[in-house]
Amino acid sequence: MAGNSEMVIELDKKRMSAMAQKDIATLNEVLADDLIYTHSSARLDTKKSLIGNMESGSTVYTSVVPSDVKAQDLGDTVVLTGSCRISVNAGGKPNSFGVRFTDVYAKKSGRWQMVTWQSTRLPD
Repeated sequence: MAGNSEMVIELDKKRMSAMAQKDIATLNEVLADDLIYTHSSARLDTKKSLIGNMESGSTVYTSVVPSDVKAQDLGDTVVLTGSCRISVNAGGKPNSFGVRFTDVYAKKSGRWQMVTWQSTRLPD
């Protein structure tokens, strides 16, 4: 059980890279079907809508870089908190900003998947 923290932190880095690289196959593996993704703007996405917006080009992540990530290992659930710098082109408008986040992974059918993301924008 003690090894879950570092493994899930690494899995989340992989997920962030997949968002910036538009690696839909990896996102389909790592994101849970019942994902609740709350953006720093308070907009909500599901797995389907998050990936759909990336595939359509309405949301294009160009960089997602985490820092100061800590993990709470609760057995079949790991809660991550940290900061992240995000560069994104949303609705044709480029934007770059920092967030603090809480990110939850659960072990589902033998594999770790992200079930919740909540971020709060940091002041510029």
